[in-house]
Amino acid sequence: MRIGIFTDTYPPYINGVSTSIAMLEKGLREMGHEVFIVTVNPENMSYKYEDDERIIRIPGIPIGIYDYRLTGIYPLRAINKIKKWDLDIIHSHTEFGVGTFARIVAKQFNIPLVHTYHTMYEDYVYYITKGYFDKSSKKIVEYLTKFYCDKTAKALIVPSQKTYDMFKQKYKFDKDIHIVPTGIDIDRFKKEKIDKQELESLKKELGIKKDDFVILFVGRIAQEKNIDLLLKSHVKIIGKHPNAKLVIVGSGPDYEHYIEMAKKLKIDSNVIFTSSIPWEEIPIYYALGDVFTTASNTETQGLTLIEAMAGSVPVVCLKDKSFEDILLDGKNGKYFTNESEYISSMNYLIENPSDLETMSEQARITSEMHSIGFFAKSVLNVYKEAIGVEKKGFLDRIKEKIRK
Repeated sequence: MRIGIFTDTYPPYINGVSTSIAMLEKGLREMGHEVFIVTVNPENMSYKYEDDERIIRIPGIPIGIYDYRLTGIYPLRAINKIKKWDLDIIHSHTEFGVGTFARIVAKQFNIPLVHTYHTMYEDYVYYITKGYFDKSSKKIVEYLTKFYCDKTAKALIVPSQKTYDMFKQKYKFDKDIHIVPTGIDIDRFKKEKIDKQELESLKKELGIKKDDFVILFVGRIAQEKNIDLLLKSHVKIIGKHPNAKLVIVGSGPDYEHYIEMAKKLKIDSNVIFTSSIPWEEIPIYYALGDVFTTASNTETQGLTLIEAMAGSVPVVCLKDKSFEDILLDGKNGKYFTNESEYISSMNYLIENPSDLETMSEQARITSEMHSIGFFAKSVLNVYKEAIGVEKKGFLDRIKEKIRK
């Protein structure tokens, strides 16, 4: 099958959507399918072609949300190359910019369109409105989301039950929705794959001592990740366990804010900020952790949880529907609903190393359920269904190929 993936975020840019697409691309190619990418050029306002022109990076302008760039909805220079790809299916991963382009191309060339909804946009409206007109802005986001997913896609994929429920219960979406959790390259995070000397060198560089207990966070450093809770709670955790270190891996719009917050709380000697880390180096940072944590409730799926578990790191996270298919409370980690429960869970794991070890083993087992192969096969089944929905158009293309 010849598959076109349209996305506004793609490696080397690092986030959950980018990781999801990289894993899908790898899985599909390993199964023998041809994968083509249409994405944004993150560097400048020019076209760029990679991998023997199987990747097209089109110009985009910064929009002020992280490093995202918004493209035009019909970049003419890309059209002829995409036509030559002779795609069987288009899979879009964004609702705007490149996603709108995917919709136009699908209609123009009569190609079935599958769409994956990754982002709970309502949780990010404040980056645009700055607190003004939030209610009306969220209604606009809801309308645009429903329009794109309902009117154009032959099949809709969501990564979790939480997103499924939003479409069915809140948006009253009446078409079929496929829940397909994103897979990851589990092997690259396994502890035995990590060079021990490099790990020790990294610990020394970051100031992590042998008897330190490392609480790890990996992700965007931004308001919606609720890092405030982690920092405020750490004051009480180190009051009881001075060897507890909170390592925050990543960068984002609130990076400097949280560095200042740690200083004001007088815990900066127990909090380590690494800034942004290249994607290929991320596994060794997971290997630093005794426990992985997140207090975010804006996720559609907890990819970082799966990555941590693949590295045998149990998780302490905010109770949220996004994590229900990953975390088994008391087995491979612990849930919390407030600051007090978070502190209690961390203190318990610090004080009970045998239980921590058991959870580490179970975390590794859990991660095996999220392999790239299983992910790619699940998405491929959706592609086949989407092609079946548009049989007439598909058969027409087959006839055209025969005539050629």
